[in-house]
Amino acid sequence: MSSRRIGLLFGSFNPVHIGHLILAEHFATRTDLAEVWLVVTPHNPFKAAADLLPDTQRLHLVELAIADNPRLRAEDIEFGLPRPSYTIATLDALRQRHPAHDFVLLMGSDNLPGLPRWHESARLLAEVDIYVYPRPGSLSPDLTPFPRVQIMAAPLLDISATYIRESLRAGRSIRYLVPAAVEAELTK
Repeated sequence: MSSRRIGLLFGSFNPVHIGHLILAEHFATRTDLAEVWLVVTPHNPFKAAADLLPDTQRLHLVELAIADNPRLRAEDIEFGLPRPSYTIATLDALRQRHPAHDFVLLMGSDNLPGLPRWHESARLLAEVDIYVYPRPGSLSPDLTPFPRVQIMAAPLLDISATYIRESLRAGRSIRYLVPAAVEAELTK
């Protein structure tokens, strides 16, 4: 089996929305990636549980959202890993499970400045290509020290899951912010 480059888009997906899907589709169809996997992260103990849908429900919503797209996949590997979840540990587990794949991290430019402080960041920066997409209000840092990090052209989106959750609580429409199947699931 030949090596395939797989993009990993991590998130709580609370809930998954069109911004996530537009980025995933963009990277799956406009780069050298064969697929993009949406890695659903488990509950973070430092976040209020009241605002977070259960892990399995968030995974189910991602599965509903991408059901008709063979280039996108929902991934729950972090559900079975020790917590807190570290990106490098997730990558190690994915490499063990899928040795024929070459994984690429997809991250917003707003996360890039903090990357050197991540757990085992030196190893992460040495071992993995990272494709960075623009985020509203985020400046592009100097990437000279990070040769495996590339700024990629991608749609600039400013849609938040927080806005969607607030809209749901207020009884407002979330139509067009999430796929129809996700809207139906969240409003039933």
